[in-house]
Amino acid sequence: MTHFSSFGIDEALCRRVLSVALSRGADDADLYFEHSGSTSVALSDGKVNRASTHVDLGVGVRVVVGDQVGYAYTEDLSEAAMVAAARVAAEIAAGSRTTAPVALTLKRLPSRYHATQPWEGVDMQTRVGLVRDWEKRAFAEDSRVIRVETSLGDSFKHILIARPDGRLVYDYQPMTRGWVVCTAETGTKKESASANLAQRAGLEFFTEARVSSMCHRAVADTTALFDAVKPPAGEMTVVLGAGSSGILLHEAIGHGLEADFNRKGISIFADRVGQRIAPPGVTVVDDGTIPFARGTINTDDEGNDAQRTVLVEDGILRGFLQDEISAKHYGVAPTGSGRRESFRHVVLPRMRTTYMESGTMPPEEIIASVDKGIFCADFANGQVQIGAGDFAFYVRRGFLIEGGKLTRTIKDVNLIGNGPQVLATIEMVGNDLKIDEGGWTCGKDGQSVPVSQGMPTVKVSKLSVGGVSA
Repeated sequence: MTHFSSFGIDEALCRRVLSVALSRGADDADLYFEHSGSTSVALSDGKVNRASTHVDLGVGVRVVVGDQVGYAYTEDLSEAAMVAAARVAAEIAAGSRTTAPVALTLKRLPSRYHATQPWEGVDMQTRVGLVRDWEKRAFAEDSRVIRVETSLGDSFKHILIARPDGRLVYDYQPMTRGWVVCTAETGTKKESASANLAQRAGLEFFTEARVSSMCHRAVADTTALFDAVKPPAGEMTVVLGAGSSGILLHEAIGHGLEADFNRKGISIFADRVGQRIAPPGVTVVDDGTIPFARGTINTDDEGNDAQRTVLVEDGILRGFLQDEISAKHYGVAPTGSGRRESFRHVVLPRMRTTYMESGTMPPEEIIASVDKGIFCADFANGQVQIGAGDFAFYVRRGFLIEGGKLTRTIKDVNLIGNGPQVLATIEMVGNDLKIDEGGWTCGKDGQSVPVSQGMPTVKVSKLSVGGVSA
């Protein structure tokens, strides 16, 4: 049938387990099988200081009655263990319907990612060779480099989803991420910065061009900090650079557009569908279909097609990211956004690749329009309150804008603001959309899933800016 045939999983067994899951009158149910593996290796001070391999196998059984969910999982794929899990889930969410599973038909999926050199066939010696090479390249970039840390993480995941309506969905999902952390010293100053790359791909992802760029960026971003200054604190114009500035869009706006937060009345956007929430020219999209992107999926974890979902169109809020439970509440179709960390976790509506579409302005003209402000080049961590949309972000590296030009490098910058207000105060949108290739991971309700994000260059008329002491 699929990869899972080798574990004794067939169509008849899935139907028997689904029948038990539905036996207490559930509206719906699903089985989520997963066989996954991950390997990581890290190098520091010229030595491999960490290496690990992890393999996981199991099935989650979900039973749904209205918006109530019963969930149980087992790492034992015997029929007895799966039936026991199905009974537990059915007891948690009991209803009054009579539903029986129909014959299962394997669904054909698009192929948005593949691994021509799958990680399952790559030995540890090859992985160690990669991280040693990255260390060597970083040291060779600049004589001021005194320490380099490198790491490689890779994984594979086979999933199989069985649904009572006859859907049987199988997908193979590869992933990899490389990371270089650089520390440099000059005189009494010591600085550190990092660069990383990630994609749904195999060993072939680490081409000469990509590796060279990653190592160069790690060193260049580090040494640029030697001459960095802290910006003046206060409210000012902020230009968000293309690419990683998408983290602000993801955190301050994207989470507020996930349907469960709106269905429960938590999000500030809950009653604003069809209303203007941003100026004309601002279009925000969450897309699960970009080839090879870290956040891309061929299917969501409910067996629904991934898609390109327009959330904000020309400034008007069009809708939310929907899993099946929220979609039924709103009377709309799912958006292919139902995701889970593993078979041990329930489905939640989650982002995939969130970005703002390109506008019409050349980025140099956006910068030239600012007399005094800051340009944000790279973001790190941030915090956001979903209900109010208030956020605080740490800008890892940026520049002062003085007289329409980028001047001094800045560091230790905090951006403080409100997501809806940021949308409303966007003045210019660049024509240079960039989907960042970093290894972004999104956390929600104790679950982590891989995501991507992007932005064109964007001018925000005012944001609160502060250094570490502000």
